[in-house]
Amino acid sequence: MTTFYADRSIRITSEAIRVYGRIYPLPTLTRIWSERGTRRLGALAERGLLGVALIAPLVAAAIGLIIALRLNAAGPTRIAVIGGCLLVGLATAPLADLLFDRLDRSYDRGTRDLQLWAEFQGRPVLLLHTRDTLRFGRIHRALQRALEQQQRLGPR
Repeated sequence: MTTFYADRSIRITSEAIRVYGRIYPLPTLTRIWSERGTRRLGALAERGLLGVALIAPLVAAAIGLIIALRLNAAGPTRIAVIGGCLLVGLATAPLADLLFDRLDRSYDRGTRDLQLWAEFQGRPVLLLHTRDTLRFGRIHRALQRALEQQQRLGPR
């Protein structure tokens, strides 16, 4: 028996798929399909806010530099304002790293609900419902590989 995917709630082997304690032997699954739900506006808004949060310090530093260059002040004052803008820009680098990480994770989570369905004994059965696009892709591909292997080897 080959295991194609396993986590705490789903296990796909060359013989069956076990989903949340229910076992579906692969030969009994006649059709597999996936469905995508509508976009979640909250996830899109979160990405937009993260993008604004990433750009805001740069915009603030640019405005500060423009003000410093147009300021009718002595050289040391102008240099202090420019230095302050540069320090603000450098200080936000660690924050930018955290924001980029959150932005990456938002793409992993996706903006849609994903569902994996199968026809089992003539009835449609929901195997998986998640927003995690990486996990969904791994499970869907593992199930495809298991079914392909079953077709190559034939019934046992």
